[in-house]
Amino acid sequence: MSKNRTITSVVYVIVVIALCAGKWLIPSGYGSLLFDALFTAIAVLGSLELIRALGCISYMQRAVTIVFCALAVPLYVIFEMFMGSGFAGIAYTMGAGMLAIALFFVIDHESSNLKSTGASIFVLIYAGLLSTILSAVNHLENSSMLAIMVLFISVPLTDAIAFVFGILLGKKVPLKLAPKVSPHKTVIGSVGGLIGGIGGAVAAYYLFTALGGDASLNTALPAWAAMIIIGFCISVVTQFGDLFESAVKRECGIKDMGKLLPGHGGVMDRFDGTLFAGIVVFLSFFFML
Repeated sequence: MSKNRTITSVVYVIVVIALCAGKWLIPSGYGSLLFDALFTAIAVLGSLELIRALGCISYMQRAVTIVFCALAVPLYVIFEMFMGSGFAGIAYTMGAGMLAIALFFVIDHESSNLKSTGASIFVLIYAGLLSTILSAVNHLENSSMLAIMVLFISVPLTDAIAFVFGILLGKKVPLKLAPKVSPHKTVIGSVGGLIGGIGGAVAAYYLFTALGGDASLNTALPAWAAMIIIGFCISVVTQFGDLFESAVKRECGIKDMGKLLPGHGGVMDRFDGTLFAGIVVFLSFFFML
């Protein structure tokens, strides 16, 4: 692992710990706004990276896409905290954003075409909508602190243990996971990722309880069993998100989405798996727990 990658990873861990401390300690739910700021940054910076990588979006559609990606998380939070219906905020933001993108396809047809319109909507969903799902995890009515800890422990451990398994065992078990999309990823690395994701979810639960959190879960399963299932699903979706991002980059002919995070690439390179894993965490805690 390169020095830059290690330093970036350490800074990432420190930032996440600080955000968790703020969410836990700042009263009346306002500590959650710290994570919302992170998710807004992911939406905005991610949209910029994707627009640059795709390269086919007209200037007016670029502006609309960036604006609505920037509004997605804040409007969700406003609707959720003050009106009790965050998903209405998502519906309004995504709907208005898509209509605005379509509008410029009509009135700026010399610069905008079907390809640019489709790419704009793709960016709006990928960077904007998925970042908003992370905010939904952050504002779950029950166990949002546990959900955030599960997300931000299980996802990095999926990546880390997959990397370790790939390095140590990849040559002995060289079967490729998705050779046309990501030639360096191996099946044995993926197995390591599953172990990391499961271990991360279980560890997050017991760390949460050790810190005094209320971890009463509305499920017939023992807590450890529920965490194993959730961790497994998080790991699968995290690895899919990584492969999805690799497919996008291969389609665009680039190695990394950006250079903002030394050793990792861009924001989308770092948070691709997290964006998809947020869906699993939200659904798990909303419906299962």
